[in-house]
Formats: sequence, structure tokens, C-alpha cells
Amino acid sequence: MEKYQEIERSIIKTYRGKLWAPFVRALKEYELIVPNDSVCVCISGGKDSMLLAKLFQELKRHSDFEFDVKYLVMNPGYNEFNLEYVKKNLEILNIPATIVNTDIFEIANSQDKNPCYLCAKMRRGALYRIAKDMGCNKIALGHHYDDVIETTLMNMLNAGSFQTMLPKLHSDNYEGMELIRPLYLIREKDIKAWAKYNDLKFIMCACRFTEACSVDNEINMSQRLTTKRLIQTLKKDYNELVEKNIFAAASNVNLNKIIGYKKDGEKHTFLEDYKGRRMPDEEAKRDLK
Repeated sequence: MEKYQEIERSIIKTYRGKLWAPFVRALKEYELIVPNDSVCVCISGGKDSMLLAKLFQELKRHSDFEFDVKYLVMNPGYNEFNLEYVKKNLEILNIPATIVNTDIFEIANSQDKNPCYLCAKMRRGALYRIAKDMGCNKIALGHHYDDVIETTLMNMLNAGSFQTMLPKLHSDNYEGMELIRPLYLIREKDIKAWAKYNDLKFIMCACRFTEACSVDNEINMSQRLTTKRLIQTLKKDYNELVEKNIFAAASNVNLNKIIGYKKDGEKHTFLEDYKGRRMPDEEAKRDLK
């Protein structure tokens, strides 16, 4: 059996409950793929997007409806070492990806202010443009469950806003294009376990600011890593359900208990219907305790 076949078998057998099942559940629960879709799986070179590609290969084999899938590595300007490492993993995993070279890193890193923001914006725009040129109507990214809860918490702590990372959204600038996140219900620890089980190593980060942590290195003092550590502290000091509760909160919003919210760019406040609202007796008694 070839190495890539062993890896594929591990997804369906060993990690069926941790990877394959939540992947399929997310597709169905959030209606991420419909018949005749053409999906561009975007591969950055990290563990998440590489797993995403393998999951889509399995889905293509076992799906009960027709859809097309293509695999894209949009090279923003990786150094030679990182690019070769990505190519090596594509070969090991038997992923037939198209590599498109760009100069995004060079342009973004030449800016003195907010190079990371500019880089992310340019990369997203390039992905949409290339995917559309490839005839795709959806791009699939490798954001997982932990990315969702971290984003939710980061928005609360850093932006004073309650908003999360959605499982899918329409493109503002490319009509007919959608972004989907099929790993939405998969835990990062399970992706790491799968990679370790198969003795796989992937690039971690690749721009000139973070090349020191290029391959299989967790040294990354980013805001997201700080948030990861905060969540782990909360689990120890509070309870093990912290992560699950943060995730669930985004789909369990009680508008009767929200001071204000924004929809389609328009702000709303609880005062709009306050005079006609009455608090249930049970709720009033609870608040007095």
C-alpha cells in the first residue's frame, strides 16, 4: 500500500469519528455543497488545508451527487525552502494541486503599516480571482472549530463586538462566488493527532516576519496564540465546557437580552420595543436573587 493510501485509510478508519464524520456533518448542517458545485480547495501548505484536500478527495469518491473539485496552491511568495516543502507534501499526499505564483508577500512586506492586514486582503482577493478563472463557484478554506471560538473571543476582547466566523458567506466583490469552511466542526487537536499518526509535517507560517517558525514549530507570539492560551486557562479555572459554550453562544443569541445589535449595516437597540416588552415573572424573580 502506498503512503498516501495509508493516510487516506486513516481518515476513513482510525479518525472516522474525529475527522470524516464532523466534516460530512458540517457539509450537511450548513449546506456547504450542492449538486453541480465546482469547489476550489485552497491549500496554504499547513496541516488544516492539506487535510481539507484529502477529505475532499474522499468525498469525491463517496458522494451521492455530482460536483467538481479542484486543488489550488496560491503561492504568495514563499521562500524556496517552504515552497519545496509544500510540493513535497503534495506529492506524499497525492494531491493534484495547481500552483499559481504571485508577488503578494513582496508587495505587502514593502508597506510600513499593517502589512499583515494587506497581505490577508490580497491573498483572499487572489484566491477568489484565480478560483473564478478556474471555473469554480466556491472556495474552501481550512478554518476549523478552534479558529471559530478563538475568533469569537478575539472580537469580544479586542473589538468589543460579538461576531463569529461563519461556515459560509457570499463574496462581496465576486458575484456568484461563495467561501465555505468545511472543517467548521473539526477540532485542531484531532488534526494534529492525524498528522502525527501519519508522521506528517507541514509549514506553520511563511512570510518574512515569521520564517523562524517555518516547519513544525509552535513558536508564534501572535494574538491568536495568546487567545489559545487564554482559553486553556479558562478551561482549567472554570470548566471543560468553555470551548463548547463559546461555540454554542454564536447560535444561541437571545435578542431580548442584547442592548444593541447591527444587521445589514443598520444599528438596532433594545429601546426600539422596550415599552411593549414585559419580563416573564420567572425571569424577574431570578434576576432579583
